[in-house]
Amino acid sequence: MPEPAKKAASAFTKKPKSSEAVAGGTVVFEAETEKKDTKVKWQRDSADIVASEKYLITADGNKHSLTINSISKEDDVVYSVIAGSSKVKFELKVKEQQEKTENAAASSSASSEGQPQASHEQEAPAESQQPDTRQDLTGLFLEKPQSGEVTMGANITFIAKVGSANLIKKPAVKWFKGKWMDLASKAGKHLQLKELYDRNTKVYTFEMQIIGAKANYSGAYRCEVSSKDKFDSCNFDLIVHEARVEEIDIRAAFRRTSLIPGGKRKSTAGGSSCDGGEEAGELDFSALLRKREATQVSNEPEVDVWDILKKAPASEYEKIAFQYGITDLRGMLKRLKRMKKEEKKSEAFLKKPDPAYQVDKGHKMKIVVEVADPDAEVKWLKNGQEIKISGSKYIFENVGNKRILTINNCSLADDAAYQCVIGEEKCFTELFVKEPPVLIVQSLEDQMAMKGERVEFECEVSEEGALVKWEKDGVELTREETFKYRFKKDGRKHYLIINEATKEDCGHYMVKTNGGESVAELMVQEKDLEVYQSIADLTVKARDQAVFKCEVSDENVKGIWYKNGMEVKASDRVHITHIGRNHKLTIDDVKPEDEGDYTFVPEGYAFNLSAKLNFLEVKIDYVPRQDPPKIHLDCVGHTPETTIIVVAGNKLRLDVPITGDPAPTVVWTKADKGKTRPPKSEESSDMEFSADLMKDGKVISDTDGRVHVETLKDHCVFTIEGAEREDEGVYTVVVKNPAGEDTADITVKVVDVPDPPQAPKIVSLGEDWCNVQWEPPAFNGGQPILGYVLERKKKKSYRWMRLNFDPHKGLTYEAKRMIEGMAYEMRIYAVNAIGMSRPSAPSQPFVPIAPTSEPHCLTVDDITDTSISLKWRPPERVGAAGLDGYTVEYCKEGTDEWVPAFEGLTERTSVNIKNLPTGERMQFRVRAVNVAGASAPATLTQPVTIREIMQRPKIWIPRNLRQTVIKRVGETINIVLPFQGKPRPKVTWTKDGEALDPKQVGVRNSDFDTILFIRRSERKDSGKYDVAVQIENMEDKASLHIQVVDKPGPPQNLKITEVWGFNVALEWKPPKDNGNCEITGYTIQKADKKTMEWFNVYEHYRRTNCVASDLIMGNEYIFRVFAVNMCGLSEEPCTSKDSAYIQKTGIVYKPPTYKEHDFSEAPKFTHPLVNRSVISGYNATLSCALRGWPKPKVVWYKNKMDISNEPKYRMFSKQGVLTLEIRKPCPFDGGTYTCKAINDLGEAEVECRLEVRVRL
Repeated sequence: MPEPAKKAASAFTKKPKSSEAVAGGTVVFEAETEKKDTKVKWQRDSADIVASEKYLITADGNKHSLTINSISKEDDVVYSVIAGSSKVKFELKVKEQQEKTENAAASSSASSEGQPQASHEQEAPAESQQPDTRQDLTGLFLEKPQSGEVTMGANITFIAKVGSANLIKKPAVKWFKGKWMDLASKAGKHLQLKELYDRNTKVYTFEMQIIGAKANYSGAYRCEVSSKDKFDSCNFDLIVHEARVEEIDIRAAFRRTSLIPGGKRKSTAGGSSCDGGEEAGELDFSALLRKREATQVSNEPEVDVWDILKKAPASEYEKIAFQYGITDLRGMLKRLKRMKKEEKKSEAFLKKPDPAYQVDKGHKMKIVVEVADPDAEVKWLKNGQEIKISGSKYIFENVGNKRILTINNCSLADDAAYQCVIGEEKCFTELFVKEPPVLIVQSLEDQMAMKGERVEFECEVSEEGALVKWEKDGVELTREETFKYRFKKDGRKHYLIINEATKEDCGHYMVKTNGGESVAELMVQEKDLEVYQSIADLTVKARDQAVFKCEVSDENVKGIWYKNGMEVKASDRVHITHIGRNHKLTIDDVKPEDEGDYTFVPEGYAFNLSAKLNFLEVKIDYVPRQDPPKIHLDCVGHTPETTIIVVAGNKLRLDVPITGDPAPTVVWTKADKGKTRPPKSEESSDMEFSADLMKDGKVISDTDGRVHVETLKDHCVFTIEGAEREDEGVYTVVVKNPAGEDTADITVKVVDVPDPPQAPKIVSLGEDWCNVQWEPPAFNGGQPILGYVLERKKKKSYRWMRLNFDPHKGLTYEAKRMIEGMAYEMRIYAVNAIGMSRPSAPSQPFVPIAPTSEPHCLTVDDITDTSISLKWRPPERVGAAGLDGYTVEYCKEGTDEWVPAFEGLTERTSVNIKNLPTGERMQFRVRAVNVAGASAPATLTQPVTIREIMQRPKIWIPRNLRQTVIKRVGETINIVLPFQGKPRPKVTWTKDGEALDPKQVGVRNSDFDTILFIRRSERKDSGKYDVAVQIENMEDKASLHIQVVDKPGPPQNLKITEVWGFNVALEWKPPKDNGNCEITGYTIQKADKKTMEWFNVYEHYRRTNCVASDLIMGNEYIFRVFAVNMCGLSEEPCTSKDSAYIQKTGIVYKPPTYKEHDFSEAPKFTHPLVNRSVISGYNATLSCALRGWPKPKVVWYKNKMDISNEPKYRMFSKQGVLTLEIRKPCPFDGGTYTCKAINDLGEAEVECRLEVRVRL
């Protein structure tokens, strides 16, 4: 049970008291408040009372009254009056008129004794009773359970009623006996808990029925009800009386009666009157049920039949019954047997154990009974099972008449019901084992991780299975829909697991138990960016295409291209592309001005990639010679073949130097299918070469196309733009002229990244791991496979996470650190010397699919004429496949045509549905959807009418605006006032009763707040500002005060009133302008006329006169005074018109001799510490005053522990005032604080009690 709130001061000086009145009359309740303007509200059964002919409400200053006219029986209820946070309850008892009262008394005396019920009378609450701070003023109970009395063996029912019209969540009720024993676990044969709900009145009825009451059921009980952030409780008592055996005539109880004419019953008295007629009659027990004493008329002597039956043997029972007219022999035997048991019950045990015991876990417990027979053998039972001697757990002792059961090392398994049995008699008791606080044995450790890695916090507590709470920067962590956090238990160890850590996860993480807490810090760093392929230098000629290409490790990294330090912008000729990890800069139609240094800079990383673009100018010098053709290749020489390796996608350019006169004809062929074409112009006199490219006997291109040949002055250029695998092969170049020919073979090998592997297969699974297997790619790109890179992702995520950064050489891999129950997919990259392949197809998801339960707590959050806002809670049970989202549907009342509110799914637990027909009654439902499909729907309890509900306007004034707002001249004033109200209210601002100047003051209004804005405040902006929020004829007003302050003006009339010795008396008047705030003091300065240097005489001086002392004789002084307020010194001082001359004197001053005073004193606290109660989360201070010499050493203690070196506390000492500041205390900081002062003469200490309340 939460700790009750502290008793607050009452707002009432006179409170109404419970009263009695006669039906049809009038009653007046009076109350007086402490303040005159206090608003008072009267309530009847927790419902507000509206003034009418029946209820007359008056208010005169601080006097308030409620008059109830024409009182009826329905007015016999509980009333209350509320002022501020004070609430006083009182009752009205209604009596019938005198005649009815007498008749009722007469009839009640003749009524039979019924089953005992709980009393509904309630004492008037104490005048100082305050409502619980955790609930609203009206409480949650409509009807509280009342104290009651019952006879042993009878039944009694306690009833509590709670209204749910204003509750978002269903109220939860707990029943307790004593302070802490929860009765929910004791429900069974003798205790039944019931719950009923009336949909019409929206009232929950909770019943606690006690069946067959026993003596140990007596005691104090409590009923607690809670709903979200609201709470209420009620205490009541149960008294169980022992059954009384009345002195009754047993014969009258079991005689049969017969009807005589007239409908009256005739009793068959005596044995002779029963002959032949007793079977026709019926048993009459009315005499046993009467409360009043009935006078029996009988001529027979009084005989105790029970005494005769108890002494007689069983064989004589029938004879005795016949003799005394007892015909119900079976009923007589049952009652006789019960009476014998009651006699035995009182004889076996002299002293029984208490109804219940409590013991701490791990401690020892003794249960003691006293028996009447010292030699009696007893049996001990636990939950109906006999306790056997086993080890040292249970010890049985017999000491005289005492029988003792000792339970060592009590555990939660010992929390049970125990019985002591002697023959057929038993006595009962219950043992409750209380768990000790859970301590943190192993604290959290600080963690540092890379972005995307898995982070695991670990702690160990003192108890296995204990509950812990995790927080991040003071906010409690929960298992989110995206499974960001995972909580794990392993014995006494608890784990917090963060999957794929990001920068947002940095912070302080705390684990809390009911006995301690531990904090650790998490730091997340970015991974280094790797370059898989850098850009290379290019040499191109005019009108060619230049392509710079690079590849980095992160496909999400963007970059910027620079040329000679200037950023490159995309245009018709310049193209910048970013596809996956590849970044490309393409320049079409290269021009001379494109030559330069090109740089690629990844965003967010401190490095760059650079390359140079060289522009090639073609110049042909004609030297007429007559030589046979010759191919000059250094790499080839005279060997028949050489190999050129080119990376796929890159440009291959072969410059083949050629000589010959006349100009030879150049023919390029691939493989053995190339055929030489004759020269284009064998008789050419300009010595230009001609070249052809043939493949399979056909000319592919001369100068155009992807693969082409160009002829220059002294060489031939063979170019492949964007090499592909088809370009791989043996190329033969043949040069001919009339003087001869020459040939050379060049082998071109195109290497590329490998083909992607096939989709991987999951061969085995574990709790957080899996084994992946795959096949090598069909083509390795012309280079050996160096290894493989694996990635995984959650099925509903788009982000792939790399599992290894170094290539894995095998064809199987064990992936670890996965979340149990989460759907994953895997994919593979093959890596060779060129780079990484494209990713393989993802594997099949390897997670079992589990459906979700339906969402719960579907409620209406807001409603207008055309829209409605719904909210709900996630399903209580989520399957292994997780939760993809929700679908929302609606239909009109009376139809089954459900219409989707929107397309697709929403991941939020709230939605706003628009464009609904006004006035229609609509039904809504929500389904949770995952891979398995949609869950069962969560539906509103009843259809909703689409019509906006008017909300009364209300202004919420923040705490900082309830006092005067003080601003300096020139500062900005920005005041935000939140309010409520529907439809959107009209907001009006006024200053001192007049409209605001829009040139000076700006006002902006929204649906939820209004903003008052002044860009540069002036003195004239000071005043009272009123704001009114109005909806039709309803209005709410609020006021706030703004004070704009400035520096004060100079003081006035500074005069030198007297000069004597080395002293000068000064006097002045306050300034005319105080700067719109209080003058806090004056600063007085002096200056020698010779130097005119000013020195302070006094600072923060409060009076308007002073004496300047210790002046130097022979000097002439002038003085000036500044006024000081909260803004500082005045701009100008007030200077004395006259000067003061200090006369020289020949008198030699001989100071008197004084005996030096001994200031030594033992420490003594002149002002003690005071007990305080503070709210958690706000700084708290403890102060006391101390004197003593030499200066004492001060030490602060908490619960007798030194806290001097604790960073949570700060200690101050100023002019004898000692202050301890506690930074943002929590409930664990409560306790006894002691301040101890020590010096050579002694020591002293003072202490106080600090209570830290939880903020609600």
